[in-house]
Amino acid sequence: MTGAVCVIGAGSWGTALAMVLARHGREVRLLARDVSRAATMQQARCNEYYLPGITFPDSLSVTSDAEQALQGSAAVVVATPCSGAADILPRVAASGSGPVIAAFKGLDPESFERADELLLRHVGRERAALLSGPSFALEVAQGLPTAITMAAADVQLASKAGAYFDDTAFRIYSSDDMTGVALGGALKNVIAIAAGIAAGLKLGHNAEAAVVTRGLAELMRLAESAGARRETLMGLSGLGDLVLTCTGELSRNRRLGMALAEGLAPDQAQARIGQVAEGVRTAAAVHAMADAMQVDVPLMQAVHLVLQNKLDAAVAAQQLMARPERSEI
Repeated sequence: MTGAVCVIGAGSWGTALAMVLARHGREVRLLARDVSRAATMQQARCNEYYLPGITFPDSLSVTSDAEQALQGSAAVVVATPCSGAADILPRVAASGSGPVIAAFKGLDPESFERADELLLRHVGRERAALLSGPSFALEVAQGLPTAITMAAADVQLASKAGAYFDDTAFRIYSSDDMTGVALGGALKNVIAIAAGIAAGLKLGHNAEAAVVTRGLAELMRLAESAGARRETLMGLSGLGDLVLTCTGELSRNRRLGMALAEGLAPDQAQARIGQVAEGVRTAAAVHAMADAMQVDVPLMQAVHLVLQNKLDAAVAAQQLMARPERSEI
């Protein structure tokens, strides 16, 4: 695909995606919210705060001017936290006619609106695509092999949006199950907090494997109730992302869980991470969504209670193990 691409959000993920897009000479404009940080990144030719020591491709520029970044872009990638996407999407919708790719994950705690629904509401199904899957920003920026899913209502649009990422180390699979891709990417963050709690409490590898497996069962129950397809949830944007986020040392949600297991209050744990852990906001949404849909998700409900400071992490683990035995399937 030809044409410049605008990437909105100069955190670790947005910067890494901008680097992938620019590696083969494509013009890429990375939009940073902070004027001084944008100037520093442009001058230093790297993002020293999030991805130190990894040099930008020559065709990648950084700006804090939204109009300049969006002007004439053939495609736009939105890599802000989910909570901030609604503020920028109206401007993106008015800026052109090319694909708008959501590279954020999460659920609104009050409306249960998913990333794909937020995107569709603002830009419409003819432009909306969703990128999700097992991908740590650091490894993507380093050019290490990554496989990920691009979803759109029309699989041809998904393929078109994916074609902008023409780096062979960044392999994209297409899907038309936006619900499954969105919910897989959102719900796995809550389960990763549980996995981090298990690791922090030193419950052992058996317990961590149980968290991943039973967490997947909860993810599938809730997502299928919302209309997702089972095969999507067993793919890269479901199981793949879940395994990475629950086990990888770079996972901010896992690290948040480990901090909670140490006895830190939720706000203290989030301050230690220093970056947005989307699982916190999503856990509140899961709590309300599961109740409204009458879906049993005890592991994710326990995470919500711990994050609300209503349940101690160690007690939560004990209560989950004490639940009545039942059939696995």
